[in-house]
Amino acid sequence: MTVSVGEVVAYAAVMAVGALSPGPDFAIVVRQAAASGRTRGMATAAGIAVGVFVWAVAAATGVATLLAASAVAFTVVKVVGAAYLAWLGVRALVAATRGGGGAADGAAAGSGTTIRAAFRQGLLCNILNPKAAVFFVALMPQFLAADATALDAAVLAAVAAAVALLWFVGVANLVAAMRRRLDRPVVRRTIDAVTGVALIALGLRLAAARL
Repeated sequence: MTVSVGEVVAYAAVMAVGALSPGPDFAIVVRQAAASGRTRGMATAAGIAVGVFVWAVAAATGVATLLAASAVAFTVVKVVGAAYLAWLGVRALVAATRGGGGAADGAAAGSGTTIRAAFRQGLLCNILNPKAAVFFVALMPQFLAADATALDAAVLAAVAAAVALLWFVGVANLVAAMRRRLDRPVVRRTIDAVTGVALIALGLRLAAARL
């Protein structure tokens, strides 16, 4: 392995800064944990981590570079991703108008009441964000030398996924720990409304993004 321990630590620090930045991943973890509990929130976090791993591997193998360099491919992923965020946002607003996305009405609102649905929501939210491709295309070459091995790429991808997983699992657990306070209808409606508006706004922002 050509990547040193110091480089791995530096890479993890950069990934931590990226993970801490507010975005759609953060919004869906918060809503999922508040609406469906700790387990579903953690499942969403796991989906995001898998998405991060996929993007890191794609950047290391050149696939993400092709996406970032292709206006057509970038636009297709961008439009699909923006539509998905807007769809999640509308569903959250619908849940807010129905009285919040609690356990009873969460299923009706489609908030992801199964672990598989929660995982899929996190995965799609991350995978359908072409900005992640641009991020990793810019980041990976700084830590992967020309003679880097497949093991180097795998290690960095695993580190990226682990950092994302730790952060979002922490967010899910923090929100779930406050769930009793958040379970009041007025609070739940507020969370749904705020996250719904945020997701729609993030979708619009993504739709307006350019290479």
